Amino acid sequence: MATASPEPSAIEEAVEQAKKAGFGSALKALVQVTWLRLRTGELGAAPVIVALAAIWAYFQYKESVFLSARNLSNLILQIGVTGTLAIGIVLVLLLGEIDLSVGAVMILSSALIGWSITNHGWAWYWGIVLAIAVSMAIGAFQGAWFALIGVPSFVVTLAGLLAWSGLQQHVLGSEGTINVFESHINAVAFSYLPHVWGWILAIAAVGLFGLTALYEAAQRRRAGLPAVPVAVVVIRIAVVAAIAFVATAILNGEFANHWVFGDYTSGIPTAGVILLGLVIFFSLVTTRTRFGRYIFAVGGSAEASRRAGINVSMIRISVFALSGALAGIGGLIQTARLNAASLAINPGEVTLEAISAAVIGGTSLFGGRGSVWSALLGALVIGSVANGLDLVGQGPDVKLMVEGAILLLAVTVDAIARRGRAAAGRA
Repeated sequence: MATASPEPSAIEEAVEQAKKAGFGSALKALVQVTWLRLRTGELGAAPVIVALAAIWAYFQYKESVFLSARNLSNLILQIGVTGTLAIGIVLVLLLGEIDLSVGAVMILSSALIGWSITNHGWAWYWGIVLAIAVSMAIGAFQGAWFALIGVPSFVVTLAGLLAWSGLQQHVLGSEGTINVFESHINAVAFSYLPHVWGWILAIAAVGLFGLTALYEAAQRRRAGLPAVPVAVVVIRIAVVAAIAFVATAILNGEFANHWVFGDYTSGIPTAGVILLGLVIFFSLVTTRTRFGRYIFAVGGSAEASRRAGINVSMIRISVFALSGALAGIGGLIQTARLNAASLAINPGEVTLEAISAAVIGGTSLFGGRGSVWSALLGALVIGSVANGLDLVGQGPDVKLMVEGAILLLAVTVDAIARRGRAAAGRA
């Protein structure tokens, strides 16, 4: 076990001083706490958010339509699949494991939707149920092979990448494509929330974030633990509210004909609502449930978790099953975007993008540290870079090199943060 660090007492002192001195000192305390967290490797999502803001500012400077309503809507659609797969990858990484098969499972899911609905006339909802159920079963099978037999997850899921790609080709047949012209499926990618519902969603999301942040701070005070001052919490809520409301206004076309945002769109894309809903749901699962705490515990130390009475094998199987199910949902979104299931999608590239999104967003490759929100942040970073480079006329070669550099930087930051935690006795 790691020894206690002297840093928490410094953080507690800064917070206590801010609580006594009011709003101005709260801001000062926030800076002090941030610096202490940087020193001890507790970086959180701050570096990713700063990087994302810099990326957006750069591409908006280079191409004024980058933050337009139409382009932001396209960006949300582009990250739908990557973000959904990245949620599953985050869960697996929290265990300290890896899943290399999500891209292949996603494409197989898409193939099953086309096979069942187009080729065999199934109702659209049974096609979706089949695709997600098979994907979840595949994840559970791979998790069981790893957890019960002891074959490393890297090898099991690498074999899955090959095998499920072959099965997908078998399902799609010699033509390699099955068109899916089903209105309910297509609506996932080509429908939008009514404007009023977009505002309701934004207000609800900000309200949920605010209540959660205030509740956590109150709980820590009642437990006698250091807590962020209320003024700082209010600042954070205000920032989130500003981002949510401005984004909603842009997507609803409120800034149409404005010199910055400049065009119309139909509202918030349904695919974006699905992705945000999945992020919120699995964030609550990982932070508010016993199952979520067990995931972090197993990722931190499987042996210690076993001795504490946690069924480590069942946790591992369950997490891989959830990763498979999310790949199935990703297949649904992909089918809706293309109006088809197709061999044209490279499963290895899709998998690597999902892993990159999870790591770039701040989830540790070493297990036990991270947040489901990192899937969304990382997907936004990757999607923004790809989208922006497209707008400025760069080819796929440049995009791959830039994404590789960003991934290397993210892993380097994670390694440095890990060293910082070890030096502070918190590894």
